[in-house]
Amino acid sequence: MQHRILKKIEKLNYYLDLLDSYKEDCKSRFLNDAIYEGALLHYLYLVSDGSIALAEMIIKYKNLESPQSYYEAIDILGENNILPKEFAYNFAKIASFRNFLAHDYEKIDYLVICEEVLAKLSDIREYLVYVQKVN
Repeated sequence: MQHRILKKIEKLNYYLDLLDSYKEDCKSRFLNDAIYEGALLHYLYLVSDGSIALAEMIIKYKNLESPQSYYEAIDILGENNILPKEFAYNFAKIASFRNFLAHDYEKIDYLVICEEVLAKLSDIREYLVYVQKVN
């Protein structure tokens, strides 16, 4: 596997570890600490954007068809059995989340972030397990 892909996986694991540390007392901290809020949203953006960038890197490495969208980048991994198809279908929603963080951040609902999004970090860890098997 290419060195750049391995470095991206390493960086994503680092961001996930940081995000795990942000889970404790999320609701209170999100509302009362602007630096916490900014850091949490920043790392969520980095992990969502990085997951898509990783898919694009794998597509290029495996010489697969070029995606026309972020969503399609994940879908292509499913179509080529790098990810299970059903997992890819569900995980591709990370593209919408990435776009939401990039463009609609003023509409952030801290309850959704603290209760739902942080609980889904395991999906990204599962994604990394699948893509680490690429050779």
